[in-house]
Amino acid sequence: MILIIDDDVAIRTSLRLLLKQAGYATTAVAGPAEALAAVRAAPPTLVLLDMNFTAATSGADGLALLAELKALAPAVPVVLLTGWGSIALAVAGMKAGAAEFVTKPWQNEALLQTITTVLAIQAPAEAAPPAGRKALNKQFALSNIVGDDARLLAVLRQVGQVAATDASVLIEGESGTGKELIAEALHHNSRRRQQPFVKVNLGGISSSLFESEMFGHRRGAFTDARADRVGRFELANGGTIFLDEIGELEMASQVKLLRVLQDRTYEVLGDSKPRRLDLRVVAATNKNLAELVGQGRFREDLFYRLNLITLYLPALRERPTDIAPLARHFVAQLRATYQRPGLRLGTAAAHWLQAQPLPGNIRELKNLVERAVLTTPHDELTPADFQAKAATPVAQILASPLPAPGSMTLEALEEQMIRQSVTHYQGNLSQVARALGLSRGALYRRLDKFGIPYSE
Repeated sequence: MILIIDDDVAIRTSLRLLLKQAGYATTAVAGPAEALAAVRAAPPTLVLLDMNFTAATSGADGLALLAELKALAPAVPVVLLTGWGSIALAVAGMKAGAAEFVTKPWQNEALLQTITTVLAIQAPAEAAPPAGRKALNKQFALSNIVGDDARLLAVLRQVGQVAATDASVLIEGESGTGKELIAEALHHNSRRRQQPFVKVNLGGISSSLFESEMFGHRRGAFTDARADRVGRFELANGGTIFLDEIGELEMASQVKLLRVLQDRTYEVLGDSKPRRLDLRVVAATNKNLAELVGQGRFREDLFYRLNLITLYLPALRERPTDIAPLARHFVAQLRATYQRPGLRLGTAAAHWLQAQPLPGNIRELKNLVERAVLTTPHDELTPADFQAKAATPVAQILASPLPAPGSMTLEALEEQMIRQSVTHYQGNLSQVARALGLSRGALYRRLDKFGIPYSE
């Protein structure tokens, strides 16, 4: 049973009719006293709570009732109903224990999707989650993810539990830990698996291009718009959109993204007709978004919209027993790629790799293995094959003489330094950006400008 709490009889009637048509039993009350009495009599499965019950629309009465409801029935999820202009109030409600918030006027499909998602997340598992990797592989599609470490298995269990819902997921973890693979696993284990999976690297999209890239544009919408362009949201409609490097998104673009995620509607530049979206949002970052919120560099309301579920992907140094299996996995791939059937990773080399700090995580490990394979004539890889190829010393880069004046443009010199830095840091773009004194967004733009390949 869903309990509706709203002092507007028209809203109560509308919600009851909508939920009845969707197959939900409901009870509707007008104010706090009746709501608390209803919960004491029979705890509901979910509460839809309006935030204002008096002429003063501060929301204080709604927050007070939320606190009483959570004290009375802490396990019952509460979804807040609030106006767009009161999102700050909704964020306060999320901090106080609300499961989600929906803005008025709501879209029926979006509201029903939110209710379904929250109930699915809150529902107890029918059986204990499988303990081992073999059991997980039988139940879910996880073949692209290598490892048996307990920390990784805990993440994979979470993936299996939330993939079937439409809950937005925030994946946190260092650069190179495999966040994109986790996002793909969420998609391939969801009901949207037959629909598109669209990846967007937000770190490489400037604020001026954000709307055109994400929403698309019509021919003539602005200077140089010589043809229609389909935006990333439209490409992902019906499926999953993966917003990588969400922590790099500029503040002006964060507001635009929040509106789309909240209303599930958008407008193509040059076309004022609103378009609806039905998709699942998965975001990833190698930064601590909570810290960015505290620093005023990331919107708190967007943070709460994104992290209904948060998955933390451990660094490779936190799961060292997975280093050798990952290295063998890469060797097996390269064995087929380079047609070297005898290629194998020696035991001593596996132990040596496991002892390395690998700050670039899985990406650095993959680069080390491929570099060793390409430069080693014999089939069994030894520690010496890796030690000689680990990295170019910084002093060697610094010792390179500058070109003679007039022999190279400043732009060409910039490109050369970026290429050297990408090679030196083995593709770890976080380290490259820090070394060059650039933001990740600025680095991405230069990589695209110079056609320098990268993988994030």
